[in-house]
Amino acid sequence: MSGGSRSEELFLRARRVSPGGVHSPVRAFRGVGGTPRFMTGGAGACLHDVDGREYLDFCMAFGPLILGHADRGVRRAAETALARGWSLGTAEPYSLELAELITGRVPWVESIRFVNSGTEAVMSALRVARAASGRSKILKFEGCYHGHTDSMLLRAGSGLAEAPLPDSAGLAPDVVQQTLIAPLDDEAALEALLTRHAGEIAAIIIEPLPANYGLLPQRPQFLQAVARLARAHGALLIFDEVISGFRLSFQGYAGVSGIRPDLTTYGKVIGGGFPVGAYGGRRELMELVAPAGPVYQAGTLSANPLAMCAGLATLQRLADGSVYQQLEELGARLERGLSGVPGLAIQRAGSVFWICSSRAGAPITPMRTPLSLPADAGASFAALFHPLLERGIYLAPSAFEVGFLSAAHTEAHIDTLAQALLALLPATDRQ
Repeated sequence: MSGGSRSEELFLRARRVSPGGVHSPVRAFRGVGGTPRFMTGGAGACLHDVDGREYLDFCMAFGPLILGHADRGVRRAAETALARGWSLGTAEPYSLELAELITGRVPWVESIRFVNSGTEAVMSALRVARAASGRSKILKFEGCYHGHTDSMLLRAGSGLAEAPLPDSAGLAPDVVQQTLIAPLDDEAALEALLTRHAGEIAAIIIEPLPANYGLLPQRPQFLQAVARLARAHGALLIFDEVISGFRLSFQGYAGVSGIRPDLTTYGKVIGGGFPVGAYGGRRELMELVAPAGPVYQAGTLSANPLAMCAGLATLQRLADGSVYQQLEELGARLERGLSGVPGLAIQRAGSVFWICSSRAGAPITPMRTPLSLPADAGASFAALFHPLLERGIYLAPSAFEVGFLSAAHTEAHIDTLAQALLALLPATDRQ
């Protein structure tokens, strides 16, 4: 499956000057094969490539564009900020406005610090947790992704829940040894791991809605147990809401569940599509961060005015809840259209969805751990991805990435995706 001639030419040039020809791995189409399409821009629910083709987009820049591409209100806020000066390196009022909006509407985030990415936010939150607790170990869960900071690029070893193996070359052994890994949806295993390492664990970090290895919704009872066990063992609870924050609801998953984390990490939606991350939580924890306290963290472009103003415009649009209701209705429509189809499963939480296919054609049960994915999930998805792309529908180019709906999508867009998938499934099942 090849891209357009212009995309092929650009990809050939890009591979000469950048690793794999891209600046983030999944963009290279390694998971689906073929040549990535080089996009020139987007408008509403659509992307446009260098060959003039238009695509109905269900990737939405991997989540930030909850209002759609080039939303007029967000663009106006960014253009106004650009005209004033796009990087100041000083205290400024724009991050203050965004921080006041968030802390005023999310009670468990009493103080917040803006950074440039979700990875940076997680790295900083873990540093705060270690400083606050005087402990060194971090516990994470298999199937949850927390960015590419060294201590989080680990997975569980085969059959050994707490023996981590690196997901990347270049990780120092001492870093690996400071991270413990527990399986999702297993309270007994979590409690046993915490007991074995009593007094050593600074924090438990979890995606409350794991959305980086497919979409793996967790039982509310399990997440409540995570919170209870964290507090019982003196570990801080960190919710990684880089994806779910301000997307499931204005207060993210924590607001939906009623669970109150000690620290929360954000990204994506809070920047309106501009580079941004943030971490926040209880005031006494955040007061440990420099210059108020001894935990050092800094950034030349932190709280960049364009990101702050775009994020403020986005969150102001989301504040009354009407966009979330619209997105829930669209998501429910997609789920209804694809539920019960042999060889296909859809998992959904609000405007986040994941489509998993299997050439075997048998019904697929919901997956709660990475270990239960169909063996042919990757190949089956690739067999759907390219025909959809040729029909002008763009999904994230990996079987394990989730999809996103935006306020720019319509019922007709949802029906177009559902009908295209249903039309393709018989052909893929026969392969």
